[in-house]
Formats: sequence, C-alpha cells, structure tokens
Amino acid sequence: MVGVVVVSHSQDIARGVVDMASQMAGGEVCLQGAGGDPYGTLGTDEALVRDAIHRADQGDGVVVLADLGSAVLTIQHILESGDGVVKLADAPVVEGTVAAAVVASMDLPLDDVVRAAEEARHAHKR
Repeated sequence: MVGVVVVSHSQDIARGVVDMASQMAGGEVCLQGAGGDPYGTLGTDEALVRDAIHRADQGDGVVVLADLGSAVLTIQHILESGDGVVKLADAPVVEGTVAAAVVASMDLPLDDVVRAAEEARHAHKR
C-alpha cells in the first residue's frame, strides 16, 4: 500500500491534516506527519521528514505533500538521494492529503495516488 506523508512547518498542522485524512480514508492507509523542528518550534527538519517517509513506506512507495517552499526544498533534497520510491505531489496540503489518503486506502498504485492529490487543487474551482 502507498504511504502518505504531510510535511509542514508546524507540528500541529501536520498532525491535524494527518488526523483528518486518516478519518476520511477510514484509517486504512499509513499516514505520517513531519512538522516543525525537533524542539517543537516552526521549521522543517530533514531528519524528521526522512523518518516520516520511512515509517510511511509500506513497500509500494510514498507520496509527500508539503506546505511551503523550504519544505519542498527539503523533500527535493531527499528525492535526490534516491532513498526509496518517493514522489512529491504538487498539491494543496489539506485537500491533496485527503484525496491521496482515500485513493491510497483503495490500494491503488503510487502514480494514481499522486494524481488524485494533484487533481484536488481543482476541486474547489467552478
């Protein structure tokens, strides 16, 4: 099953998004949050993000969603290391995470989960 990771500058935001997406997906998907720095303040910590990715990896890859630019840069640095099958979704954190979690809970492939997350950015437009 594809895992989903939420990277935020805030530990509270990461936890909240993971909690909401988990409830929407029925708890059938491995969701992990990586928020803030090790001291509980705002920031992005590469070690926390790597740990969340490893915990979320169930063998079918991990889709990662990020809130702000430096979080994206941290994830891109991790992607360059080639550590597992990880894809960064270009998606809004809340809507994208919920969509990714629901699709991942259906045990669909990584590319489908990423696509669902990225299509969520258009869900609120008419």
